[in-house]
Amino acid sequence: MSHKSYPAVSVIIPHWNGIEVLSECLDSLKQTTYPALEIIVVDNASTDDSSAWIKEHHPDIVLIQNDKNYGYAGGCNRGISHTKGSFILFLNNDTIMEPGWIEPLVDRMMRNKKIAAVQPKILNYYQRKIFDYAGGSGGHLDVFCFPFARGRIFLEQEEDQGQYDNPEQIFWASGTAFIVQKELFQAAGEFDETFFAHMEEIDLCWRFQLMGYEIWAEPQSVVFHKNAVTLPMNSYKKYYLNHKNSLLMLLGNYSLPVAMYLFSIRFALEWVAFGYALFKLDFKHMLGIINAQVWLLFHPHVIWKKHFRTGSIRVKRDRSIMSRLYRGSIVLTHYIRRRNVYSEISSKPFV
Repeated sequence: MSHKSYPAVSVIIPHWNGIEVLSECLDSLKQTTYPALEIIVVDNASTDDSSAWIKEHHPDIVLIQNDKNYGYAGGCNRGISHTKGSFILFLNNDTIMEPGWIEPLVDRMMRNKKIAAVQPKILNYYQRKIFDYAGGSGGHLDVFCFPFARGRIFLEQEEDQGQYDNPEQIFWASGTAFIVQKELFQAAGEFDETFFAHMEEIDLCWRFQLMGYEIWAEPQSVVFHKNAVTLPMNSYKKYYLNHKNSLLMLLGNYSLPVAMYLFSIRFALEWVAFGYALFKLDFKHMLGIINAQVWLLFHPHVIWKKHFRTGSIRVKRDRSIMSRLYRGSIVLTHYIRRRNVYSEISSKPFV
C-alpha cells in the first residue's frame, strides 16, 4: 500500500494508574512506522497524576479524562466518539511493540471485507520467546466458554518456535491488542460494560461472528505484553470477573435452549473448580466463584437484556457458531485426557 492508500487508524489506550508503564508504551508506540495514526489515551480517573503527566510529556496525544474508573470496556467505549480513523486499534497500556506492527494488521483487514477484527502475535515482555498468557497467537473457546489460545492453555505457555506463524481464523482476538472496523464495532453494540474487564473482547468477537463476520490472527505483527500488571493473576477480583463474565457470556450469547443445557453442565464444572480451589486452600478463588454465582442470581434482568440485545443482531445460528468452538471441555481434554487440543481444532477448519 502507498502512503495515500493507508486508512486512518485510531489507537485507544484505556489507562488507570501506572505512569511508568504507560510511558514505555507510548515511547514504543511513537516508533511505529504506520503513517496515518492517532493516539488516544482514556484515563479512568487515575489517582497518580497520570493526566497531568500526559499533558506535559505528550501534548500531541488526545487525552480523555473520565470521572471514574469504567474499566477496560467502559474506557474504550468512551474513547470511540473521539476517534477519526475508520479502524480502531485497542491497546493495553502495559505493552511495547515492533515498529512495523500495524501494517500487517491493516493489510489483513483490507484483504477481506468479512474480517471484523485482527490480533497480532502477543509475546511475554519479560521472556520474549514465550507466548503471553493474554492471547498468544489467537484465541479459541470451548462450548462451555473456557478460553484458551494458540501458545497458551490455562497457565501453560509455550515457547514461540514459529509453530503458530500462520495467519489463521480464530474465535477471539485479545484485548491486549487488536484492530476492528469502527462501523462494525458500533453496529455490534460496542463492548458490554457489564463485563468491566476480562472477556469483554471474547464477547464482542462472538457477536461479530453472530453477525456473519470473521476474526483473524496475524502473526507477522508482534506485541510484547507485561501480563497482569493492572490486575494480578491470583487476585480475588480477577477470579471473580473471569467466572462471572464467562457465565454471563454463555447465558447471553447462545440461544435460550442451548444456553440452559450448557449452563447446567458449566454449573457443575464451577463446583469442580471450587473443590480444586478448596484442595489448594485458595480462598480468593473460592470466594470469586461463589460471588460470581451470587451475581447471576441477583441480576437475571441484566442477563435477559443482554440476551435480547444479542438476538437483535444475530444472523447466524448456534450451529454455525459452535462449529468454531472446541466441542468438548478444554478442562477435561487438557488436564485429564492430556490430549493436544490444537490438532483437533486444525482438523476442523472454520466454516
